[in-house]
Amino acid sequence: MHKVGVVGITWRSQRSSLINEMTIAREARSERLPQLAAEIGARELVYLATCNRVEVTFASEGDVPLAVLRRRVFAALTGRAPAAGEAEHALRAWQGEGALEHLLLLAAGLDSARIGENEVAVQLRDAADTARKAGLLGSHLDPVFTEAFRVAKRVRPLTEGRGGAVSLADVATRLAGEHLRRSPGTVGLIGVSPMTIQSAHQLAAAGHRVLVINRTLSKAESLAAEVGGTACSLERFREAPDPVSALVLAAGGTDPILSRSDLERIAARTATGEAPLLIDLGVPPNVLPEDAAAADVPRLGMDAIIDSSTEDRERTRLEFAEARAVVDKALEDVRREAAERLVGPMIGELRRRYRHTALEGVQRLVDKELAGLGDAEREIVTRWAETLSRRFAHLPAVGLRELAFRVGPSAVAAFFEGTDPELARELQAAADREGMGVDTETDNAMETA
Repeated sequence: MHKVGVVGITWRSQRSSLINEMTIAREARSERLPQLAAEIGARELVYLATCNRVEVTFASEGDVPLAVLRRRVFAALTGRAPAAGEAEHALRAWQGEGALEHLLLLAAGLDSARIGENEVAVQLRDAADTARKAGLLGSHLDPVFTEAFRVAKRVRPLTEGRGGAVSLADVATRLAGEHLRRSPGTVGLIGVSPMTIQSAHQLAAAGHRVLVINRTLSKAESLAAEVGGTACSLERFREAPDPVSALVLAAGGTDPILSRSDLERIAARTATGEAPLLIDLGVPPNVLPEDAAAADVPRLGMDAIIDSSTEDRERTRLEFAEARAVVDKALEDVRREAAERLVGPMIGELRRRYRHTALEGVQRLVDKELAGLGDAEREIVTRWAETLSRRFAHLPAVGLRELAFRVGPSAVAAFFEGTDPELARELQAAADREGMGVDTETDNAMETA
């Protein structure tokens, strides 16, 4: 487990520009991932990119310090070496049990900008499938992601429908509504995506006029029909924009959707004379900040939107204690199973040695002091010695299991090293066979900010 790590950047960093820089286009990922694994020195790798996070989960080759891996991930994703302290400041990192805990919380929707959301579990499964097709999901990461998806399935009934007003779409809707109360008019939504669909329904329900704008007109018309709005193609809107007081943008693609000249035309046609508010949910941005500034059009990007959601998010966290308990129980089960896999072969060896010692003692006793016993009596004494050896081995076996679970594999290794170096070597070999090599530095969960 200590070879498994996660390095990435999330909405907490308030650096959406760096998230954009580290985002690999979906269509390029299958080809890029093997190269990324080679660049950071990973035998297995899963790459996750969403609108508010980029994370690389990996199984490292050899004992590479996490700080080194963090700098490697930064350089591999940005194409440039980080400045002094830049990777450490920008990227969060987890290793061993800490990495597992992070992935469980992520899959359960408890580490998202919107607590309790289910979309990230789908995105995580998508990322794992991409890694599997690229030959990068193996014996180290496959069980980790399997456990994450199992926990997500158990948590979902506890969180579904309880996310509160903390999703990015909810925040965008609130900000648009506040602006429309000051500057009434139509709100335009560019792109048909989960976020714009949610915003369209909420804005329409609040009584606002909705204009759905999309590259494919039929998709815009379908959403407009659902919410009682109107629709137009993106091409037509660029050329001759309908008057809008606010625009919510969440379209896909790597290039900006609206240019400076587009924004100037849109601003010139508002009914109130006030420039429309742009709420840009795109990653990368659908409108470049410098273009909005040059056109004198106010723009709220992902950094501002995420910042607006933070207060609601912290308040909502308390509602999900039951879901967090499921994650904690899963972590405990995984740790106990890992401890059992580690010490199981050693407990077997311990019992074998106890039995061997007991039978040797019985044989010496029968050969000398009890030489007159018949075969039946000798069999009774032998069975009694075997039973006693198992009872004697039971207490240390229980203790070793609990030691491995509560303290970690290094404590078990130290115990055997001090009492039986040969058995200690067998312990290390058994741990390596299970992919759980004993590492005194990373027994416990670790996160570095």
